[in-house]
Amino acid sequence: MRLPITASEIAPRIATGAFILNSGLGKRGVDDATAAGLHGFATGTYPFLSKVQPKTFAKALSTTEIVIGAALLTPFVPTVLAGAALTGFSAGLLGLYLRTPGMRKEGSIAPTQEGLTISKDVWMTGIGIGLITQGIVDRQPAAPSKPARRAGRKAETRAAQRAKAHRKLAKAEAQAAKRAAKANARADAKTRDAVAA
Repeated sequence: MRLPITASEIAPRIATGAFILNSGLGKRGVDDATAAGLHGFATGTYPFLSKVQPKTFAKALSTTEIVIGAALLTPFVPTVLAGAALTGFSAGLLGLYLRTPGMRKEGSIAPTQEGLTISKDVWMTGIGIGLITQGIVDRQPAAPSKPARRAGRKAETRAAQRAKAHRKLAKAEAQAAKRAAKANARADAKTRDAVAA
């Protein structure tokens, strides 16, 4: 059975999958202080998360990372799907970078020392978009080459010529059978005339 990934997709999927899976496993069962720190950092950019309890948020984040990491590492998960999950997750991290004060130099998208660790997540966004693109492009049927198209046209021409020859032969056979029937009818008539005389 053909896997839904190609050889060129294996390395980026393993690199990102192992990284995210390890990060998710590391967040399992974090203490209250760590959960509060993660939650506080996220709510500064995404205020709707303030309604979620810190421990619940940390657990959900851990589960999300484990699921995405496992999807990337599982070859039976289509590349487009794995790439979309990675792109969505990394886009959320880049949102933290772009919208959290002190992460970027003033008037620039260049990171400060504090923002450097999060800004580096842009590589995951790039890999995610690359996986989506590759998954779409690699699955499209390739257009036949010029020699293949030429050979196809020749084959069609030969098939048409054979069909035409068969029609001619069938027509000739029908005409021959018709002439033979007429000749037999004349011969029978002569035989009857001779017997009658």
